[in-house]
Amino acid sequence: MTHLVTAAVTAGVVSIYWYGVYGGNSATAPVEPLAERAEKAAATAEAPSEIILGPTGLAIPVSGLEASQLIDTYTQARAGGARVHDAIDIMAPAGTPVMAAAPGTVEKLFFSQGGGGITAYVRSDDGRWIYYYAHLQDYAPGLKEGQKLGRGAPIGRVGSTGNANPAGPHLHFAIHRMRPEDDWHEGTAINPYPLLAGNRPAG
Repeated sequence: MTHLVTAAVTAGVVSIYWYGVYGGNSATAPVEPLAERAEKAAATAEAPSEIILGPTGLAIPVSGLEASQLIDTYTQARAGGARVHDAIDIMAPAGTPVMAAAPGTVEKLFFSQGGGGITAYVRSDDGRWIYYYAHLQDYAPGLKEGQKLGRGAPIGRVGSTGNANPAGPHLHFAIHRMRPEDDWHEGTAINPYPLLAGNRPAG
């Protein structure tokens, strides 16, 4: 009798555990560790219903936005005219999901207090491009350097960290053409706007 009671209690505890971890689908749930499952999901995530592609196959990196909502801020002056923007600002409410515009590997997660704030640098699979995501509110859970990402994989959320105005949260998105010897913060900037929006008039 004692054995039956012990078995029943054990079964109950195990059932509660699997329900908490997998939302009640314990019969079909994989035994893969949660961290590995999250990493695999990020590497393969593609949700076509949420991903909008530009003419070159890059995904618009802010969820829910269409090409017609983008503005070309690439050549705008910054720092009181001391430099050119060399990126586009994609305006969106704070907390809006940011996703990978293209497949690649997270090369650097970096915080720049007086610049891009919470940032992510993702190098393309062929090593020729860096996709730069800045002013993030935070990173997607589990995001780490060296992680492989699929197009549409979560990067983080729109924010205003660094030198961004809190009244105008946005994603600062840049693309750099890289030479083999270039480090993560180097490369030559190119305008992301036509790659995401085609030949629409700027603004």
